[in-house]
Amino acid sequence: MSPTIKVLLAEDQSMVREALAALLGLEDDIEVVAQVARGDEVLAAVREHAVDVALLDIEMPGCTGIEAAAQVRRSLPEVKLVVLTTFGRPGYLRSAMEAGADAFLVKDAPAAQLAEAVRKVLAGERVIDPTLAAAALAEGANPLTDREREILRAASDGSTNAELAKALHLSQGTVRNYLSTAIQKLAVRNRAEAVRIAREKGWL
Repeated sequence: MSPTIKVLLAEDQSMVREALAALLGLEDDIEVVAQVARGDEVLAAVREHAVDVALLDIEMPGCTGIEAAAQVRRSLPEVKLVVLTTFGRPGYLRSAMEAGADAFLVKDAPAAQLAEAVRKVLAGERVIDPTLAAAALAEGANPLTDREREILRAASDGSTNAELAKALHLSQGTVRNYLSTAIQKLAVRNRAEAVRIAREKGWL
């Protein structure tokens, strides 16, 4: 009999997390040994429970599933990482792969498909939802630089240029220039639209 695969589930919506845990728990060779609701709790839980595979939702408090994946990849490279998303945002696929994810799937995929992905990544395979992969290829690369993404993320709460400059230790002129460039690249009229479009495409 093959050894049980120890899985961590990171998902901030408790109903979704518990449903996923229950479905995966029906598999003979998979055991959900840890559940967390925050991205910044992932690394410690993976360490504590000697997890084989971590299933990570993207949108979580503390830090995103993609950021958590990067932390685990740096600290515990032997752990396999499956990023789950409810959003068909192509930029997320690229970001997840860059963070070291072994699989990228939509959260509402059938339980059997998730279980099979867990087994495949443990065997060294990479698993990517074909629809998401096609969308990512069609969308092309993220045109925003790291600094432009950082400033747009910071601007998403409606902060003024002065507030952004102070928080990011930049001059107001520099902040204005980065925002202006991002707005031009995204072919929108203002920063609010730039934030919305970049979010929708998974570029932030």
